[in-house]
Amino acid sequence: MDKNIDVIVIGELLVDLIGHEYREEIFRTHSFRRFQGGSPANLGANLTRLGKKVHLISSVGNDGMGKYLIHELKKVGLDSSGIKEREDFPTSLVLLSRTEGTPDFIAYREADHYIFPEDIPDEVLRQAKLYHTTCFALSRQPAQRAIMEAADRAANFGLQLSIDLNYAPAIWPDHMEAMHVMENYCSLSPFVKMSQDDADRIFKRAISPENAMQQILDWGAKLVCFTLGKKGSKIWIADGEKIEIPAEEVKIMGDATGAGDAYWSGFLSAWLDGKSWVQCLKNASKMAALKLSLDGPMPDKVDI
Repeated sequence: MDKNIDVIVIGELLVDLIGHEYREEIFRTHSFRRFQGGSPANLGANLTRLGKKVHLISSVGNDGMGKYLIHELKKVGLDSSGIKEREDFPTSLVLLSRTEGTPDFIAYREADHYIFPEDIPDEVLRQAKLYHTTCFALSRQPAQRAIMEAADRAANFGLQLSIDLNYAPAIWPDHMEAMHVMENYCSLSPFVKMSQDDADRIFKRAISPENAMQQILDWGAKLVCFTLGKKGSKIWIADGEKIEIPAEEVKIMGDATGAGDAYWSGFLSAWLDGKSWVQCLKNASKMAALKLSLDGPMPDKVDI
């Protein structure tokens, strides 16, 4: 079968309400602006901007916010046929502070985690090259069971798996369950993206990038990409190769929300194009820098 889908992206599609002024805490934020959000959806939109064929599997409410989200994704040309509009649950919302670092946030979760096995059919998996999800998406049922079961099928069909280990206790309070699920996913040899904040939360202590990356590789990951903000990023590969590059210089005009998703879209797009690991990291850094340089959404088409 021809592989006419580059990436299946599965998980949360939701509304981000981001603070209008720079504040470290939502408590001090007075006004918010509405954006299409959700890490998988952001990644899918950015990969579409980079010219990749993306199939997004998500769940929103059959309401005004859900229609807004679908409209925003259609504007960039993303295939929305895998987005289900649920009658019984409203669209999920996240409030975020506007900051150059990791934002303060409050999640109001409704429709996003109602993803079922029948939403991820074999005929779609067989058409794809890569399967991506997030810790946020895996943090609740029934989505967790559906995504994990489909990940097994995807691996058996020869897809490369990917995951953003964006673990947060506020989203996934059962830490023991989270560790179990993350280890199981990593046993399927995925590409893994994580940050220092992610690592400290996952291992419940301050941990060096090197120790965190080695632990994830020991779980079975094919590679671990560790983002270090202004210090750049590094990648460790299961075969022993280790690469580090500096961050792109950028004048920050927006906030950090979505920068990690932009970064990973640059990495995966370059990998799909057969680029070297060094070039994958460079393209990732360029995409993150572009996102940070903008006050608002990315342009509909991007060429890096």
